Amino acid sequence: MRVLITGGTGFIGRQLVKALLARGDRVAVLSRRPESAQLDARVELYSELAQIQGHIDAVVNLAGAPIADRRWSDKRKRLLLESRVQLTSQLVDWIGRAVQPPAVLVSGSAIGYYGSQGDRELDEEGATKGGFAHDLCASWEEQAYKASDHGVRVCCIRTGMVLGPGGGALAKMLPPFKLGLGGPIGTGRQWISWIHRDDEVAAILHLLDHETLTGAFNLTSPHPVTNEEFSRLLAKVLHRPAFFRVPAVVLELMMGEASELVLKGQRVVPKRLLESGFRFKYTGLEAALTQVLKASG
Repeated sequence: MRVLITGGTGFIGRQLVKALLARGDRVAVLSRRPESAQLDARVELYSELAQIQGHIDAVVNLAGAPIADRRWSDKRKRLLLESRVQLTSQLVDWIGRAVQPPAVLVSGSAIGYYGSQGDRELDEEGATKGGFAHDLCASWEEQAYKASDHGVRVCCIRTGMVLGPGGGALAKMLPPFKLGLGGPIGTGRQWISWIHRDDEVAAILHLLDHETLTGAFNLTSPHPVTNEEFSRLLAKVLHRPAFFRVPAVVLELMMGEASELVLKGQRVVPKRLLESGFRFKYTGLEAALTQVLKASG
């Protein structure tokens, strides 16, 4: 296939590019700064959709400004919306104008779609709770599904915390844990729905390849853990203690409304992905963390 990727220079996108090239697909990447992308020479790089010529068989839409790296001011919220919802709308408009639209669009979303619901286990049909994260994901998905009006098969991937070497949320967590200063955040009872980056990429390929799959899919391990358990296992793999607890008020002062991403959370399971025949490489957190830390050196 010839696959177009938005967000192809990101933490997930770079690995997806490698996986597609490795199996013989052609890859085009839409990037705001193609001159600094530093991707494989075989990758076609574009800064605008209008530059893309020829037929695209599939689109993977992963673009979006980082959601947890700063406070959610009104300006930041607008950027988060524009980088997801507006770009997806532009992408769907471009698909609609194509002489031969791509067969499939796999478009990003996140488990924030469900809102914070305590210990309730959530599959793809789970109830939702309002809030900025939910509204952002719901609008993002709404735009993506409009591609179905053009005969395109659409899958929306509600991704949890992605674990992999060289980036992601784990990279920010490691320094205090390596110093023996890590530990649970707040009560520690909030759920973390995680996925290894290898499984994230494999799941995207699975959705691209299986022509009967449509709709929303949770991209999380079948075994979410509490923040307390995550902290314990990370400390165990690092051979460090995890005695320090970060008070919730500290995160609230630092991150404002965005602190809900860390202090709340969702207990999400990948029901539809498992039913479709997908098999995870990493179902247990300890094995996933061990592999990531080994690969990180």
